[in-house]
Amino acid sequence: MVMEKKINLKDSLNKLNEITVWFENQEEVDVEAGLEKLKEGAELVKVCKKRLSEIENEFEQIQREVTEDDEK
Repeated sequence: MVMEKKINLKDSLNKLNEITVWFENQEEVDVEAGLEKLKEGAELVKVCKKRLSEIENEFEQIQREVTEDDEK
């Protein structure tokens, strides 16, 4: 079975923060560079939302398992 590499949520959020800081530090934003940063940020947001959903599902699964064990 091939394991998919899990997205590191902390690293993705840090990268989003770096992009935000980049925009904040620009006196005049280069439109082309800004567009690339925006695209990268949008992709990171999608990745983070997906990973958060996966984490939520994992927590729910653990909770179900614990609840089932308590009922035995």
